[in-house]
Amino acid sequence: MTSPFLSLPGAVGEAVALHYGAPLQEQRALAEGNAVVDLSHRGIVTVSGPDRLSWLNSMTSQQLLNLAPGESTETLLLDPNGRIEHAMRVVDDGETTWLLVDEGSAEPLFTFLNRMRFALRVEVADVSADYAAVLAFAGGTAVEGLQGFEPTVAWVDPWAEVTRGGAQYAHGEHAGANWSAIQFVLPVDRLAAVSRAVAPAGLMSLDALEIRAWRPSRVSDVDERAIPHEFDWLRSAVHLTKGCYRGQETVAKVHNLGHPPRRLVMLHLDGSEGELPVAGALVFREGEAASPEARPVGRITRAALHYEWGAIAFALLKRSVPGDVTLAVRAGTEAADPSAPVEGVISAAQEMIVPTDAGATRTIPKLKRL
Repeated sequence: MTSPFLSLPGAVGEAVALHYGAPLQEQRALAEGNAVVDLSHRGIVTVSGPDRLSWLNSMTSQQLLNLAPGESTETLLLDPNGRIEHAMRVVDDGETTWLLVDEGSAEPLFTFLNRMRFALRVEVADVSADYAAVLAFAGGTAVEGLQGFEPTVAWVDPWAEVTRGGAQYAHGEHAGANWSAIQFVLPVDRLAAVSRAVAPAGLMSLDALEIRAWRPSRVSDVDERAIPHEFDWLRSAVHLTKGCYRGQETVAKVHNLGHPPRRLVMLHLDGSEGELPVAGALVFREGEAASPEARPVGRITRAALHYEWGAIAFALLKRSVPGDVTLAVRAGTEAADPSAPVEGVISAAQEMIVPTDAGATRTIPKLKRL
């Protein structure tokens, strides 16, 4: 399906619009609740049947047993070693559980869930071709406008606070405390009318606002080694006392006894050159980035230009990197090869999300030796 949002004046993008010609103005309108973002390129999987919630609860990281109709949450499907495979935005309508996932995730998630049904009373469907999501923030005209189209379900992002059974690693006031994103699920044949009725904002606007709110994304920030602790995702997607599920042993061990090997930070980038680093760009200690022999301490997952904060980025760093160290980013496309010629260096200051001492919440008393 070609999204009708791409036919709007100024639209730039392929699957969905990255922007409509004025990215910073669109971003401000989105933050104020007066614009919507087209997320029709993402996937939607539904699970129906009387065993749906207990079945999903047995496999994923969040407590879903008592999920009330209309209540929103999010959960993670982990591999046996606790690494993130899927992030699912979950809302139940009383008969069907809707799983909103990032682009490229619906088909593999459907395949996995369908294979795990066994004799349980559940039916799984990939409805990505029939339904699409659009996102808006509460507080402005966009939510009211979208409600007029009678959405099938609405998923309210729980990122603004620590959910029951979760834990937060970030210290002090959280940057996402005022986060109020809502995703409305609509039949795809209503997208054209929505695009004409509500002001649009591009995907670049959402990226910038997510980075500023420390909001991780499965498709943008997670790699094949990622565990929830590295992104402070235990605050909204993990229930620490719910019982067994795949990957739970790693979640418990790292949280109670160990430390996540990497940690997510937000970087304030020097914007004097007007350049943003590419996803995967290598991060170094200040003064070392210009040397081809230098060893990186992390990598950029995504970067954006914020309408108030300027150039910002997410980076995954080694846990051993102190939180007060100034960093530098190689801005060019040579990110995959640390020994490649250095084209440009951007200075960066850290804003702590996951601290260096995250985890190890339990102290095991040492026994006296005989």
